[in-house]
Amino acid sequence: MTEMIAYVGLDAHSTSISVAVAWPGQDKPEYLGKIPTNPAAVARLIGKIAAKAQLLRFCYEAGPTGFALYRQLRERGHDCIVAAPTLIPRKPGERVKTDRRDAVMLAARLRAGDLTPVWVGDTHHEAMRDLVRARDAAVRTRRRVRQQICGFLLRHGRRYNTGKPWTRTHRRWLFAQKFEHAAHHIVLGEMMRELELADERVARVELEISQRVGEWSMGPTIAALQALRGIGLVAAAILAAELGDLRRFKNARSLMAYVGLVPSEVSSGARRHKGAITKTGNTRARTVLIEASWNYRFPARRTVHIEKRSAGASDELKELAWKAQQRLCRRYRHLVLKLRKPPAVACTAVARELLGFIWAIGQSVRPVALRAA
Repeated sequence: MTEMIAYVGLDAHSTSISVAVAWPGQDKPEYLGKIPTNPAAVARLIGKIAAKAQLLRFCYEAGPTGFALYRQLRERGHDCIVAAPTLIPRKPGERVKTDRRDAVMLAARLRAGDLTPVWVGDTHHEAMRDLVRARDAAVRTRRRVRQQICGFLLRHGRRYNTGKPWTRTHRRWLFAQKFEHAAHHIVLGEMMRELELADERVARVELEISQRVGEWSMGPTIAALQALRGIGLVAAAILAAELGDLRRFKNARSLMAYVGLVPSEVSSGARRHKGAITKTGNTRARTVLIEASWNYRFPARRTVHIEKRSAGASDELKELAWKAQQRLCRRYRHLVLKLRKPPAVACTAVARELLGFIWAIGQSVRPVALRAA
């Protein structure tokens, strides 16, 4: 006797969850209505559906509600997937979108096997990802304040042309600026104070990241990635937080497509055209890779800084990192000097190949079990 399977689609929001169930033998899923977004209401829903089916499978779209619902359903022994919203098949021409329609659609897609699940890490991984993203938010705040200071000075005809900006010399120059009106001194002083607070915030979060990676299951991966040129502790932590366990990607090409570093293509018949990169997937990881690829503009060399970062890596990983540096530096020169590609295009191509080496490192370094705090 086969088990009766109920495919449950959940359209989850902050205060309510719309529920639809696709029963075996029924063409269209049944809409069960809305329930409050709280564990007790979800538990009652599970009991109601479990009275009619032996096996329950749930799904909902990834979104701002996070993975609390996913973990509640999994803890109760039920299968649940969090679907990637951009990969859900949708009928062209549909212009009506409601909670009821979304729940029914999710239940039908789940039964048909058309949903692509996102990777869900454990609670500690999610906490570290939030910490890494807090650093990203702090950096964006600091960048905004810097732009405000530059815009303020530009309006008053003040330009700093004697070196790199935001160094100690530049900051001394900022504090030495004189204005005719006292209000302008107050404005600049307030913005400089805000910049100091933003700098302190970035430093605090980066310190927390450096102190907590040793307690993280991705700690060995982060240590190994630092053997690569252009990837320090923060960059490695961002990649580990956003990409997770790299062994879940069957090959390097799938990882490149996940990050959006593969070229787009429009081909039909004898016509074949490849365009810019797709820019799908995780934006933070792609940004880190592009920034790291600029380090390969210069000739390959074993620097003291890289050797210090990779002190704990095995000889095999160090050799792989040196092989990556030689290849990528040569690749950049070939693209720019031989093929006359713009530097930005060349760095994007280098970033794609760098991701291939990162995938190879991820296959040889296994995440460790979380140690007790």
